[in-house]
Amino acid sequence: MAISPCGNDMFFTNSQGQELANHGTPLFPVAFYHDDLERDRVPWHWHDELEVVAVASGEATISAGRRHFRLGPGQGFFINADVLHAAQGVPDSHCRYHSIVFHPRLIGGGIDSVFWQAYLRPLIAGGPKSLALDGSQPWHARALECIETAWQEGAADQPGYEFRVRAALSELVFLLCRNMPAQKAIANEKVLRDSERIKQMLRYIQQNYAEALTLADIARSAMIGESECLRCFKGTIGMAPIQYVKRFRVQKAAELLSSTDERIADIGAQCGFQDSSYFTRSFREIKGMSPVEYRRLNGNGGE
Repeated sequence: MAISPCGNDMFFTNSQGQELANHGTPLFPVAFYHDDLERDRVPWHWHDELEVVAVASGEATISAGRRHFRLGPGQGFFINADVLHAAQGVPDSHCRYHSIVFHPRLIGGGIDSVFWQAYLRPLIAGGPKSLALDGSQPWHARALECIETAWQEGAADQPGYEFRVRAALSELVFLLCRNMPAQKAIANEKVLRDSERIKQMLRYIQQNYAEALTLADIARSAMIGESECLRCFKGTIGMAPIQYVKRFRVQKAAELLSSTDERIADIGAQCGFQDSSYFTRSFREIKGMSPVEYRRLNGNGGE
């Protein structure tokens, strides 16, 4: 099992708004990544799997729902299943972190197993949506050791590593179950409603980003008004909907610049930028360089 250097510029979600990558295989549903947040942020997304992160260097801001956490070397993070989240490096900190994304069945097995019934189901259904492993609790150190052990075993890819990965992640799940306070029995309905609205609007943007999009279009996709749309986006994602659309379009363009030889002007138009000069300005604003410079550094060299 090779470690994937996560090129965040290649990180995209599918038409349902969920992460596109397949994490591992059906036989061994776990994947290991080494993320370089100096290059770019990890965009907002969600997935069915659990995810754990350990910061190797620099500092990162990890957002989960409406909560934002700043983490440094030796700290980590847990993200529960189906939780909207994103990550970005703190400027000039050269942040890199290890992440492991694994399906609950890797640990829990079938739904009739004691592991699923006693640990995984309560964790997913009643545990916190996210948790910073920042050293504020004594057990955090051991949890981070489990993450690092699992990640290193995945990197080594030696015979029997699957057992060792599962053992380390099993202990991590046990630590989370034993030490996490349960969520309130009645979830905050407003937070849940906003989360579902955001997911619906992100799905709409990701399916229609190549078309002309207005604030009204985005709000209509979730059957809410424009002011409510603005409130949801700014409260959860921290930016206006149209700003998110521009970032998403640039992200899509970066993928094409890296992986194809298509003309730059055609890529801009394909990603929703009908004006080539506006495409160049937007790309430079978000990536810190022009599309030509980006392709020269990351792509196939075509103009």
